[in-house]
Amino acid sequence: MIATHFSHKFFRAAVFSLFWAIIATTACAQTDSLQALQEVVVQAYLHRQPVLQTPASVGIVNAIQLNRRAGASLLPALNQVPGLRMEERSPGSYRLSIRGSLLRSPFGVRNVKVYLGAFPLTDAGGNTYLNLIDPKGIERIEVLKGPDGSLFGANSGGVVLMDLNGTKKASSGFSLGLNGGAYGLFHENATLQIATGKSRFSINQAYQRADGYRENSAMQRHYLQAAERWSYGKNHRLDIVALYADLQYQTPGGLTQEQFDANARQARPASGANPGAVAQKAGVRNRTFFGGISNEVSVAGQLRWVAAVFGAGTHFENPFITNFETRKETNLGLRSFLEWQGKAGVHTNWKWNLGLEGQTGDQAISNYQNNGGAAGDLLAQDALRLHTVFYFTRFSATFGRKWLAEGAVSLNHSRFSYSGGQVEGRKTLDKQWMPRLALSFLPIPNLALRATLGRGYSPPTPAEIRPSNNRINPDLQAESGWNREAGIRLTAWNDRLEADAAVFRYDLTNAIVRRTDAAGAEYFINAGGTQQTGIEAFAALWLIAPRPSGLLRALQLNGSYTYSRFFFRNYQVGTTDYSGNRLTGVPRSVGVGGVLLHFPLELHLFTELNFTARLPLNDANTAYANAYRLLQTKLSWSKLRFKNAGLTFFVGADNLLNETYSLGNDINAFGGRYFNAAVPLNFYGGLIFSQSGTGGPGR
Repeated sequence: MIATHFSHKFFRAAVFSLFWAIIATTACAQTDSLQALQEVVVQAYLHRQPVLQTPASVGIVNAIQLNRRAGASLLPALNQVPGLRMEERSPGSYRLSIRGSLLRSPFGVRNVKVYLGAFPLTDAGGNTYLNLIDPKGIERIEVLKGPDGSLFGANSGGVVLMDLNGTKKASSGFSLGLNGGAYGLFHENATLQIATGKSRFSINQAYQRADGYRENSAMQRHYLQAAERWSYGKNHRLDIVALYADLQYQTPGGLTQEQFDANARQARPASGANPGAVAQKAGVRNRTFFGGISNEVSVAGQLRWVAAVFGAGTHFENPFITNFETRKETNLGLRSFLEWQGKAGVHTNWKWNLGLEGQTGDQAISNYQNNGGAAGDLLAQDALRLHTVFYFTRFSATFGRKWLAEGAVSLNHSRFSYSGGQVEGRKTLDKQWMPRLALSFLPIPNLALRATLGRGYSPPTPAEIRPSNNRINPDLQAESGWNREAGIRLTAWNDRLEADAAVFRYDLTNAIVRRTDAAGAEYFINAGGTQQTGIEAFAALWLIAPRPSGLLRALQLNGSYTYSRFFFRNYQVGTTDYSGNRLTGVPRSVGVGGVLLHFPLELHLFTELNFTARLPLNDANTAYANAYRLLQTKLSWSKLRFKNAGLTFFVGADNLLNETYSLGNDINAFGGRYFNAAVPLNFYGGLIFSQSGTGGPGR
């Protein structure tokens, strides 16, 4: 009762403080005669709209922000988005969470919906192989923080939408990039874009390898991506996407505190009857093909119909300490919607969407004895079939130049069947409504207030129903909850200043939590629930906007802050009550600050500092990972030009403070094997050759 009263007081005080702090900032901001910088827009809600009045907490990572950082990983760029956390257990092994969703993600992405353009990368079971994507294949990322089922179906953490490189550019060109660094890092990528009046075609090829800092942590990825956008009529468009990835990475395994302190580079050693990671050649190999076709037709500028079909095939191998698992996965899906827009009077515009998305997936899972990295005798064999479909409708309207209101709801269906050596059965989860209401108000032209109420819902994935301990758990329940948030956003000085802040309260029930047994195999249970109250803030300021002369040609400051007051509630396992404990794997605060400097001769310097507070490693809160400060910098030079070609050189350094820290912890690990050491001080460098041409405007 006391905790609840305090959280409500904290919520109200935070909203009040954020409101008046940003009002004061806006009152001091005077517009000057500088030419306005490019307006930031949001594309997530099926049409382009200014970010200022978007009634959602949105993080945007554009191509410029991606290029400021090391190009071999999306991690540094994504981690500057408040509320988002990407981790790396070892090269190739990534995890992504939004607002604390890491509880159920031993690797990869769960309870977060991810799209590649118009196509869901998240499969029918709710799993996403984000580590297959080469960073250079992406040119823009939008992050919708908090549950949003209005257009995207089941998710309890948020939505990530990624634009593929080259699909929206109206010019032809070619680029080749080479990047090398410490611990055997090598990354090569090539991009070809061909644009005509009706067609935009791009093909991206990449190869990446690394030896890794730790024993048994090498990785290698071959990647090929092609995309075509064909405007075959004035208001008709066809999009085709295909990609293939062959990813291999070794998994060194978690260390205890004593092992981490003695030698952070070692792989998990043998323990009792279980051999170590090196002896078992522990690792992952994932070969996946993904493709989709989308057709868009517009009529008289008022009615638009989009229909997309997509599918994926995956062959997955995972030699582990105790067994050798193989999975053959196929996934097929359809997404279609109508959009109708119009006006009601002079000052009112409205849009209405109606659509559906459905997927079906099959997984054949086999487990064998692991004989030093080779499959031995069969231990277990199961088949899972999954079906998901959701129907959605959304209505939004703008009233004058000040108000934007939005109401949306999706109806979600999910079922799965299982058969094999253990049990056979079928389970249909209860139908779930995911409503969302949002409102935005502009009291003055460059300041927007917003409020959102939405429900999150996420069913268990196949890897949670049938985890690596080879036991099917059909009783695992979906997690769901209500999210309430308020925010404020401003732009000033002709867009030289951008600021955004939000405060939220999210109450989740039946939260899915990962655990491991004595052999290190994972399994999942439902926690009673979580209470998540937080603040997220971001600001970027051009102190000196880009100019053609002077010693300092541009100076930009940016920063973000995340405060997460997350707790378990009504959570008991056996006789142990974890209610009131901090949410596992979530730091209380994260602050990121960066500075960008432009000098003559096209010399650019970007430096960024990330401070992450300590975080609990188990539900009992008896073990913590230490806080760390991660300092990174990158210097680039782009002066060399030859007609339509150019050459850019860059060098960079990561972990300049040489911190010893764990970037991807194994939470709730048996025996206290929580720690996966990150790379100490290291350097990298490379070059980019680019040649541009011209093309028709396209659509």
